[in-house]
Parts: sequence; C-alpha cells; structure tokens
Amino acid sequence: MYEEPRDPFADDPDHAEALAPFEPELDDDDRADLLEDLHELELFEKVLHPQGYRGVVVDCADCDEPHYFTWGLLMANLRGLLEANCAQVHEPAFDPDPAHYVTWDYARGFSDCWLMTHGEDAA
Repeated sequence: MYEEPRDPFADDPDHAEALAPFEPELDDDDRADLLEDLHELELFEKVLHPQGYRGVVVDCADCDEPHYFTWGLLMANLRGLLEANCAQVHEPAFDPDPAHYVTWDYARGFSDCWLMTHGEDAA
C-alpha cells in the first residue's frame, strides 16, 4: 500500500493532538453503502468507459468547484475506506476535460438503461 510522507510536525505533541484525524469506525450500514457504491462504480466504468467517459464529476459544496475523479481513483478511495477506514491522499485531475466526466446520477441512469437492454447477466 502507498505510504504518505511523514508529517514534519508529528513529534510536536500540540500539533499532533490538534490535527489528529477523527476516524470513526464504519458500522455495518456504512460498509454496505460503500460496497454498493463500489459495485456501482465498477458497472459505471464497464458501460461508460467504452463511450469515452473517464469518471465522475462531483460539485463540491465547500469550494463551489467541480471535482473530477477517474473511475480508478474513486474505486481506490472506496477500497481504502473499506480496508483502512481512510481514503488515500490524491492530486486533483490536471486540466480535465469536463466532456469526459459524468455525474453519479447520469452514470446510474445510463447504467440502468444499459442493464435493461443487455440484462443483469451482462454486468
């Protein structure tokens, strides 16, 4: 697994205590939701990647900017949450083409139609 750089202030007790991450344990419902999201993402990639889509765009309420996540990055983040209860640190997409990203709702609707056309066994 990827190791993050060491915090240069890690030995400072005031800094370490103030910035200690709060990571509550995942309960069964959270874990089930993450597994469902991961399953959906795998389907999204299967049906949308051949159409030229690279991932999902999410409107960030904190910064009022869209964030672009490739299929692989988002799946790695969900797997990290499931395995280690934390998401990997990542760099934002560099100069993403918005035309290559879809919203989660669009991906779900497209995938639902694809499943109706091709059947559940095709997934």
